[in-house]
Amino acid sequence: MDPVHPMETLHGNGDHDGIDVMSWVSVCPEGLWKVQKKGICKESQQTVCNLGGIKSAGCCPRLGSLCRIRVQLHSNMVDTQSSVTDKRNEKLSDQADQSVSEFAETVETAFSRCRDSVLQVSLGDWTTLRLGEGQCDITEACLEGMRAKEKCEILLSPVGDIPDVFVPRPAEQNLPLCATIELQAFTPGKEPWEMSPGEKWEWVKSHKERGGMRFRSGNVWGAADSYSRALKLLITLSGHVREEEDTGQEQDEEEQRETNTGDETRCLLSASEFRTIKAELHSNLSLCQLKLNQPERAKASAAKATQLEPGGTKAWYRLGQACKMVNELEDAKRAFRKLLELQPDAPAALKELKDIASREKESNVQLGLRLSKMFS
Repeated sequence: MDPVHPMETLHGNGDHDGIDVMSWVSVCPEGLWKVQKKGICKESQQTVCNLGGIKSAGCCPRLGSLCRIRVQLHSNMVDTQSSVTDKRNEKLSDQADQSVSEFAETVETAFSRCRDSVLQVSLGDWTTLRLGEGQCDITEACLEGMRAKEKCEILLSPVGDIPDVFVPRPAEQNLPLCATIELQAFTPGKEPWEMSPGEKWEWVKSHKERGGMRFRSGNVWGAADSYSRALKLLITLSGHVREEEDTGQEQDEEEQRETNTGDETRCLLSASEFRTIKAELHSNLSLCQLKLNQPERAKASAAKATQLEPGGTKAWYRLGQACKMVNELEDAKRAFRKLLELQPDAPAALKELKDIASREKESNVQLGLRLSKMFS
């Protein structure tokens, strides 16, 4: 499951400038938000910072690109447009010169993002983020289609009921939120298909670790997004999995893997390691989906985890919970009984089975009463 809905492009919207408006749904710490994006400033010269100078390139930031950006919130779209008009005469060349000297010096600086903001960045200040980390979901999605020195205008509105949104807003008008995102410069990155297996594996581990950190901090939507990103990249590594044979050969391959780190075609994982990690990601995603009240998706994710790792107790428990939530009590009982086979006297499974038995008993009593009324 990917909590970020596919992006769709809206053409022919009547704008005199002919610029397309893109619309999609993205995740943030407070839930799902609908985003509408419109490019408002394009420069003929595209600038890419390559840590050793600047070169011309007609490309956009890609996975791993370090982006120098500024995000500014506005009270409404009219204010946004007037603000952009006023600032189009800014000395962008001076900013570009500054990006050459300073951007390269700050690329390794840790960036403390605003977790309590929908856009997840410090508003109004120039800052640097790495594309693809999933830390600034809405902002990153906007940057994927931008070039250096470009600005875009976005309109944000929550999807569903978000009771408390921590972001600076005009007192007279809470929603929707309007903002501009400006991309000053960026370092080269790579598309997933251009990455070596080792690079992909590092991203998988990074997303998996970040998912756990997000979940523990209460950012369930973000955790689900991180686990989904990890799964998408892990699937592309299925051709770089080695099958286990005898123990001696496996040990030799492990030693070769440790010493031959420069070989991009080497087998990164054994088949069992691959299944285990994939099962863990599906199981963790299932937990997020349960927390987000998505039982059908949670059931599908947990089922995949149990197929990959039949001995995974957490996945069986989450499968049972999901089946119970959709009132598939027989499937729920099978899942909890399987958990008891793996972990006898597991208190959680015993409690769930007792609760199901109580629910079935109550349902039978209600059915009996209805039948008695029909024939009385």
